[in-house]
Amino acid sequence: MFDPSQEEVRRFFCGVQAKARGGQLLDALETLASEWLKEHPEYDADLADADAAVARVYDGSKGTNPFLHLSMHLSISEQCSIDQPRGIRQAVELLAARRNSLHDAHHEAMECLGQMLWESQRAGRPPDGEAYVECVQRRATK
Repeated sequence: MFDPSQEEVRRFFCGVQAKARGGQLLDALETLASEWLKEHPEYDADLADADAAVARVYDGSKGTNPFLHLSMHLSISEQCSIDQPRGIRQAVELLAARRNSLHDAHHEAMECLGQMLWESQRAGRPPDGEAYVECVQRRATK
């Protein structure tokens, strides 16, 4: 899943939920996704019907887009596993220790990640990984 479409992402998460609930074997990425799904039972209804999930429009007026949120959890998990951008693993670990929660640390890191991506798109430049890590580090030291 290097450049999945919106539909592929939504079907992936819906499929993971269905497989996990059915007791089916999950691959490594699915296992990681299922762990984040367990942290967000409020998304169960959104994930119950893949066709409805694909058709639904999330414009921000009715809360968080669960697929974007879960994708960001996966992204941060992957970034930490390979420490890319360099220093993100330590920054997230420090933030998790400060907040006494990896889940809460991810939510704060998401704000930094979203800000970095927004600034990159607005300026037409590549994402600034160093600024992203610095943002997470600042939150960890507050």
